[in-house]
Amino acid sequence: MQSKKLAGAKPGVPSQRFLDISEIKEDVVVMKDGTLRAVLLVSSINFSLKSMDEQNAIVQAYMQFLNSLDFPIQVVIQSRRMNIDEYLRKLNENERTQTNELLRRQIGDYRDYIKQLVSLAEIMQKKFFVVVPMDPVTDKQHGFFDRLSEILTPSVAIHLSDEKFRKNKESLMLRVSTIQSGLQSMSLNAAMLDTQSLIELFYTVYNPELFENQRMTNVTKLQTEG
Repeated sequence: MQSKKLAGAKPGVPSQRFLDISEIKEDVVVMKDGTLRAVLLVSSINFSLKSMDEQNAIVQAYMQFLNSLDFPIQVVIQSRRMNIDEYLRKLNENERTQTNELLRRQIGDYRDYIKQLVSLAEIMQKKFFVVVPMDPVTDKQHGFFDRLSEILTPSVAIHLSDEKFRKNKESLMLRVSTIQSGLQSMSLNAAMLDTQSLIELFYTVYNPELFENQRMTNVTKLQTEG
């Protein structure tokens, strides 16, 4: 009786319904309200190791960078325990193929040391992102009740036509170029995430524990229904 009830039970509401993301295409995040987002992965610098003059120059460049913007940005710092599975796999392969007995033992000892160090010290890996938004003019014309309706009905998403998407994306790319140039003045390199990297980023955000045990398949290898 219980199995029949479970078999006839209706599936729960998918969690995607409550996310603000509508889709990810052409290296751009499309939100349900029709706005676009680009995500930049930014390098880091060790500010404390810089001289006083260098620190002052970086601060001044950062102030000029912020003052030059006429649109909002979001800075996100992601901390994750360092994953060295691929590095350990290479060490295991080198140990297996090494013909010198002494070198093979040294590789094994080094591998065990690295595993213990990362496990005991809980070494964290930090990544820095800058989120660049693009809000179409039509979205700014929504009234209070329109926005309230979107919040109360999260499944409703605005469908962008290809022409409108292309136009908004071009404007977004101009903003991305502005951000990259401003960060370059502080000796920071910024690379825009592609579609695969964006999917992996949100996958780790919403499934941090699952990501450690189950890696994602490349989106180019996924089969979709026609």
